This record gives sequence, C-alpha cells and structure tokens, in this order.
Amino acid sequence: MFSRRNRRPKSPELLKAWECLDSGDVPGALRQLRAAGEEQPLGEVALVVARAAAAAGFDDLARTAGALAAGPGQPRALFDFGYACVERGVSYLAIPPLRETLRHSPGSRVVLRELVSAYEDEGRHREAVTELTRFDGGLEDWPDRYLLVFNAIMAGDLAVARREHALLSDPEDDRWQPTRDRQSRMLARAADAERAGALDPADLRGWQYVIGGTVLGTLSPYGFEAGMTGRYAWLQDGPQLCLRGLLRLRTLLAAAEVRPRSVSLLPDRDSRILGLAAAEVLDLPAEPFAPGREDTVVVAYDLNGLAAHEDGPEITGQLLERIPGQVLHEHASCWTDAPAVTADSVGLLHQSAVAPWDRQLRQGGDGGVEQGPSDDRPEAEIAARITGADPAADDGDGEGPADPDEAFAAFASAVRGTWLNGERTRLASVGPVPSSRFA
Repeated sequence: MFSRRNRRPKSPELLKAWECLDSGDVPGALRQLRAAGEEQPLGEVALVVARAAAAAGFDDLARTAGALAAGPGQPRALFDFGYACVERGVSYLAIPPLRETLRHSPGSRVVLRELVSAYEDEGRHREAVTELTRFDGGLEDWPDRYLLVFNAIMAGDLAVARREHALLSDPEDDRWQPTRDRQSRMLARAADAERAGALDPADLRGWQYVIGGTVLGTLSPYGFEAGMTGRYAWLQDGPQLCLRGLLRLRTLLAAAEVRPRSVSLLPDRDSRILGLAAAEVLDLPAEPFAPGREDTVVVAYDLNGLAAHEDGPEITGQLLERIPGQVLHEHASCWTDAPAVTADSVGLLHQSAVAPWDRQLRQGGDGGVEQGPSDDRPEAEIAARITGADPAADDGDGEGPADPDEAFAAFASAVRGTWLNGERTRLASVGPVPSSRFA
C-alpha cells in the first residue's frame, strides 16, 4: 500500500510547497503549487496535493492524489485526480493531468469536457478553443459545439463563435434551450458593441457588455500600459468618481429611452448614500427597495458589500430576476471577485476599493502614512458631498485612451436595442480583456 510518510518531492519548487505544509500553511502550499507551473512531475505534484488535501479534510482529493502519486502514468489515476481537483476548486492543478489523459485517450469526450471545464475555471478560453477544435472524436452539438462557441466568445474570437453557432442544431433536450438563447444574446450584444467600438483585446467597455450585458461607465486612467486596460487595482474612491458614474448612468438611461419613476435604496449604508445622490442626479424620488417594483433604478455602491448585509443574500436573489423597467446600477464592482448578481450598469471596475466615506489612507503630521477617520455624518449630508463634487475626468497618467462623454453616449446609443435583455447571473470569467492584478 502506498504511503506518503517518508516521501518528499525532489523538485525545488515543490519542496517550497512541502515546507508550507510542514508549518501547517495549506493555502500557502497551494499558492506555491500554482507558482511552480505546469511542467512539474505529476507524481510529485500529487504527493504534495495528497498531503494538503488530507490536512484540509478533502478525503476524495487526498485519495485520488495518493493513487496518482503511487502510479503517475496510469490514465485512470490521472483522470480521477484531475476530476477531483476541478470539483475542489483547484482547476489549475487539474489541467496537466487531464491534458495527459486526453493524450492517452484522444477520442474521449468525457475527458475533453472535463479539461474544457478546468480551462474555463482558469479563464483560459483560448486553450479550451484549441482543444475543442482539434478533438479527434468529433464534436457533438450539445454540449461540445456549444462549449466551442462560448469559449470562442470569451477568448474574443467572434469569427469562430459565429461560424460554429450557425452550425448548432436545435437542442433535442429542452434543458439546453435557455443556454442557446443566452448564447444568442451574447452574439447579438457583440454585433451592437462592434458598431460602437473596436471590440479588440483592449476594448474593456465593449467586451464587458458582450459577456455580461453590463454597460461600464468609466475607465481607469491609470496603468493602462502596465496591463490594467481600464480596470483599477487598489482604489481610494472619491465623491467625484461617484458623481461621474451617476452622470454616465443618466446618459445611458436617456440614450436607451428608459424612463424610471424612482430610485430604490438598498439597505446597506454605502448603497443608501449613493442611492440618495442618484435620486438627486436623476431627479427622481427615493424609496426603500421592494422586490418586484417596476420602472426603478436600484442603486448599489458595491454588490459584494450588499451581500454582507443581513438582508443581502435574500435581496441578491431577488435582483437576479429581471423586472420590467428595473435597472440595477453598481458603482464599484470587483472584477477579481465578481458579485453573485451582475449589474446592468457599473461605474467602475476594481480589485480593491475604499469608499469615500470609509477610513482612507492619508499623510500624517509626521510625514508618514496613516488611516484617517470614517465620515459618520448623516447619509444625506454625504450624498450632498457627492452631488456637489467636480465631475471632470481625472487626467490620470496619460497612457490610456481618452474616454470622453461623447464616446460613451455613442456607445450607449449603439447598444440600446440589446441592453436589459439578458440575465444577471454572476460573471465567472473576465473575458477577452486581461488585466494585471495583485496576487
């Protein structure tokens, strides 16, 4: 019987992960495994994963990893380990063994689909397209060709997506029909976004609309050439950014000829502040959020922040349902930890943000950096600070493309026919426009 007791990996990179486990640091070991790359000996990777999984109580992963460590070249052991990695949310560890399994069994649709699933989890859509297009066993329409179309869209290859989508037969199983409809809406949004912009690997606004139906209000003017491509990394938000996002929302509503009758205030403090400011900007009455209310703008500062409120999970579930005339606007949306519900309008994309009224960093009296106090004034007073701010765009570092109001208005007009037609399900991928991020 295989035992890990006296075995250690030989690879220097994997030894770093092993040493993390010696100190009880399972997350650190997993980070080291990712950093080690995909060229490590699979038997040694499995040795480390078996120990990490046992420490975490993941018996299925520990068992399959142990079997692979004992027999690194066995196709069944490779597949079982890869499958367990996908199920346990460490898909980056699944890709090398599943790829090797497919090499042994090039006509296996089961292995192909599991590998594609792992690539999707990692946002590696181009590689998923490659595997699907060269598959030896021939593609079945559902799900294989559907997966090819989806991953081609997410990789930014609309030519392949449109060609393969046209070849898709009507699904015999009715359960696939909503999926087909969703994919058709993505391609319809792409046609609109193409009329409005380049829809190239740097067109963040265009692709954000294609993949999620979200109209992105503003682009970060910092770090474009450093790989941020319009997203913020760490942001100390300010009243002027909040106001600029609300003014872009007003432009979007006018261009789409959407005429809400109210602003709906969500229960968390951040959203109530921004909602009161939105009511002033849009010249609408503000009232507490009520599920099912039509013709209203629901305003969230950060939907992940809403989810942390005691009523947040229930409200999030209600916002997943599309209500006639209801528009969901989120000001600061986290792109590295996407919220459970995708907004129709987003002010900006960030990895980490501090609200204008929260404790922000500032220069202290001794010249060092300190954390300032939070703004505990009444919500209406803070909202007035937003509406009284200067909405002029930040010039940034001068590296990124211009984002004038006229260009945004033209985009809003171009997509008016397909906006507010899709679902609000969570975005599991950032799509074709990559950005640098903190580890």
